[in-house]
Amino acid sequence: MQAEAGQLLDAIIARKELERRAGDGLFLWGVGNAPSIAVRPLAVLKKPVRVIFSAMKTKPKLIDLTPKRTIVWRRYVDGNGIERPLPANALVTSRGDSAAGAKSRHYALMCLSETPLVLERGVPFDHLAYRNAGGAGAPVGASQVTALLRQVAEPASTASYEANIVAWLTDGYWVRLSDPRELGAKAIAELSGFDGDTDQWLDLVERLRGRKGSRSRPGKQDELLF
Repeated sequence: MQAEAGQLLDAIIARKELERRAGDGLFLWGVGNAPSIAVRPLAVLKKPVRVIFSAMKTKPKLIDLTPKRTIVWRRYVDGNGIERPLPANALVTSRGDSAAGAKSRHYALMCLSETPLVLERGVPFDHLAYRNAGGAGAPVGASQVTALLRQVAEPASTASYEANIVAWLTDGYWVRLSDPRELGAKAIAELSGFDGDTDQWLDLVERLRGRKGSRSRPGKQDELLF
């Protein structure tokens, strides 16, 4: 994880904590790549899958710090291919353009945490103890940003990455987003300067999305590691 859509990482985490509190533990984290084909069966079976968020070692890209356009995503496609409004507490933004032009695809992890989202330091995450869950089970590549992994060895006590935030996948697990809306300068400034409670957060999300979603409350996940 790193800066995105003009917001620094600390600001994104603070925003996601508001989202989590307003959604009874549910929050969505936007990602740029499509899910592994193994995700849907896991979601259908409600197989508990832990989510590890690790801060990138590299500095954020200029395009993420100062995008030309910022968009907010308003709907998602569920496992049955049905397009649904995002939960009323969820606000997923991204830059509005890709290398090929206007951005038409984006994805999100649907996450659940019963504890506040705080960036922890000093908790090692040994990526060498894991392999990609799909295909031939290749090692975790240096260029991979979001990946579904399976553990194949005992993690080392020291590692080059950290588990900065831990949560659980819930509901659709890893979904495709749709129905983007461009945010104007006034809306972006309001989001960046927001300092309100959860009720005010829900009002802000509704205004920025321009459409009222339906709020959902996910069930508690069993504490198993995939």
